[in-house]
Amino acid sequence: MSGQTSPHYVDLYVGARLRLRRRSLGFSQTFVAQAVGLTFQQLQKYERGANRISASKLHDLARVLSISADWFFEGLPEPAADSASVSPQTYEAARTTQAFLMSPDGLEMAKLFPGLPRRARRHILALCHAMADKGDPG
Repeated sequence: MSGQTSPHYVDLYVGARLRLRRRSLGFSQTFVAQAVGLTFQQLQKYERGANRISASKLHDLARVLSISADWFFEGLPEPAADSASVSPQTYEAARTTQAFLMSPDGLEMAKLFPGLPRRARRHILALCHAMADKGDPG
């Protein structure tokens, strides 16, 4: 058995949210890392979900990014007290969100999309579905 395990879906999700907030404020990885006593390489690992963020560092990051610590978890499913397992769909959603926000185009879309009128958002989604179904590489 390999010692390698996939990052936990919560670490992926929180890392993606960290990157989204940092980038939306225009902060560099170096700036944020120094503000909380990290190297930029460590911050990169946090953003990729490769390393877990301790509660104290999450608190420090929230302070530097002018948000509450619970913002990092918004949108995650509530933990179920009676469930020991998480569905594969939850992991896939976290991986997809993380991959989307790690791409420059995805991050820009994530910033702009909520400000569009609902009808425009529906048209963009329809276009994305049509292009994905056709395997359009463009």
